[in-house]
Amino acid sequence: MSTETEDGDDLRERITNFLRRNFPQIQMHGGSAAIEEIDREEGSVTIRLGGACSGCGISPMTIQAIKTRMTKEIPEITEVVARTGMEQQEGMAGGSGGMSPSFPGESRGGDVTDDDEGPEAPF
Repeated sequence: MSTETEDGDDLRERITNFLRRNFPQIQMHGGSAAIEEIDREEGSVTIRLGGACSGCGISPMTIQAIKTRMTKEIPEITEVVARTGMEQQEGMAGGSGGMSPSFPGESRGGDVTDDDEGPEAPF
């Protein structure tokens, strides 16, 4: 359930400012970032990366960096879901349903530590 109150508007503004401040290269490289949903009760935000981000080879690293930094800098956010549109294209091509980069705390097998921020984005 999405909650958009005055506090939610403040949270939306802080998330927007976070994206502008931390990821200006998204826009500089022809991409875009838009907030799709904020669920204050769940502590989650869904972000759509569009434009040049769809199909970009480093978008999984950008998503990883957004998730790691946002959950550290904005205490109300504990989960970030980011979409690039690639999940639909791969699903239509009979793929596995889309890219699914691993994030800190999520396991794909093997040892994953909470302080694992993944590879550093080249920007």
